[in-house]
Amino acid sequence: MAPKSDIEIARAASKRPIQEIGEKLGIGSDHLLPYGHDKAKVSQDFINGLDGRPDGKLILVTAINPTPAGEGKTTTTVGLGDGLNAIGKNAAICIREASLGPNFGMKGGAAGGGYAQVVPMEDMNLHFTGDFHAITSAHNLLSAMIDNHIYWGNAEQIDIRRVVWRRVLDMNDRALRQVVTSLGGVANGFPREAGFDITVASEVMAILCLAKDLSDLQERLGAMIVAYRRDKTPVYARDIKADGAMTVLLREAMQPNLVQTLENNPAFVHGGPFANIAHGCNSVIATRTALKLADYVVTEAGFGADLGAEKFMNIKCRKAGLSPDCVVVVATVRAMKMNGGVAKADLGAENVEAVKAGCANLGRHIENVKGFGVPVVVGINHFAGDSDAEVAAVKDYVSGQGAEAILCKHWAEGSAGMKEMATRVAEIADGGESDFSTLYPDDMPLLEKIETVAKKIYRAGSVTVDNKVRSQLREWEEQGHGNLPVCMAKTQYSFSTDPTRRGAPEGFDLPVREVRLSAGAGFVVAICGEIMTMPGLPKVPSAENIRLNDAGEIEGLF
Repeated sequence: MAPKSDIEIARAASKRPIQEIGEKLGIGSDHLLPYGHDKAKVSQDFINGLDGRPDGKLILVTAINPTPAGEGKTTTTVGLGDGLNAIGKNAAICIREASLGPNFGMKGGAAGGGYAQVVPMEDMNLHFTGDFHAITSAHNLLSAMIDNHIYWGNAEQIDIRRVVWRRVLDMNDRALRQVVTSLGGVANGFPREAGFDITVASEVMAILCLAKDLSDLQERLGAMIVAYRRDKTPVYARDIKADGAMTVLLREAMQPNLVQTLENNPAFVHGGPFANIAHGCNSVIATRTALKLADYVVTEAGFGADLGAEKFMNIKCRKAGLSPDCVVVVATVRAMKMNGGVAKADLGAENVEAVKAGCANLGRHIENVKGFGVPVVVGINHFAGDSDAEVAAVKDYVSGQGAEAILCKHWAEGSAGMKEMATRVAEIADGGESDFSTLYPDDMPLLEKIETVAKKIYRAGSVTVDNKVRSQLREWEEQGHGNLPVCMAKTQYSFSTDPTRRGAPEGFDLPVREVRLSAGAGFVVAICGEIMTMPGLPKVPSAENIRLNDAGEIEGLF
């Protein structure tokens, strides 16, 4: 009997040695640092030698707001990459690495699904090549050095009430959101309030994903603001003399990881910032490397287009000088029905009217992406229970929005179910229709940038910002940070800050409760509503069902 589940399909994969995958892109084995037989890092020396080569076409895969019904953005990214290769194109995939937090919490894996997966799936969803551990270690080394600096005389005159550098852990642990450190007496330092974020929210993660090489990485690490003095002047990581050691810890992590799809096509998997609390894209160095080696590069940005795609355009593309040639917005009939008011338990029954009612969410995302000047095609990720009438309803709606929707059956059929989409995407990318531009200029004031995203992308009617936040933004502008883009931290489930408001709400108020300056990464984070930079585990975490079976295989991970 043929394997059915994602894990069974992944285990049955016929993987090729990673050197063969590298050869497809012209990467010699001497430029691969193997991690076992099926994954490797690409050397910085090889990447440096690619300067001057022309870039391939860049295709972004994004989606509607996520629902419990499922959308399949990574699955579609993988399927589209395989589909392009299947029609004779030279294509590579760029996706993010998985965080242990959601894997043991509620989300599951991050390697695709069905017959559109990246392998080795289990490795990717666990420790992989150790990149996240390196980021965690580098981040917390700086934390330790800050407290050590204060303990040994505080030469930089840090105001311990104004230490803004928190610690990180790649796990969902709500108990660590706010903590007090250095209790226990004089030998343990000066007690102060502190806290933990999840590693994917670390500025170090953002910097690794935006830096172009090790030199740029160290410069950005040194530019991170870790605290303020009593006169409110900033103290940088370079003032603590931590940037060199942090770079050493991140030396190998900075090199992109090369793996393969089930169909033995190349996939770069590197970096992993969340899109609801960070900028939600894989590394610039992986994307740029892929563009030099492949004619078409398919990448994704996290969660819905209101988060991941917006940040891809306004942060990643702005910082890296990238310009997408086509955007695929992923939707499912099931998610349309859920946006139309159908309960998850009732999604199996045909309900064309609910599909039509739920399409407003999809329409908003189409309109938003078009606003960046990039052509859009909708990928309907097929589920077995979808009726022809429901699929037709989505196609008709999308047509009315001036776009095209194509049914994609990559989950069940692999590249064979993606050839129509691959052909159309290649035509669009080759057609030169894209006229990409960012949503706002660099010189717009920071508060106006926040309001622009809130009103033009989310359709908020107003933005509530208290005087403390307004003053902080003005101070940063006076210090020379006013030209930075903004990174909105907001629930992924809704255009609003209320995760229960599905569809396409508008006219609501968007509260900004806090702002954080990521001077090294090069953006200002605006924390909206109740979003947390350290998630908690659900009542029944996935970890309860993850174990080794009698054969020594992992069960319950995906």
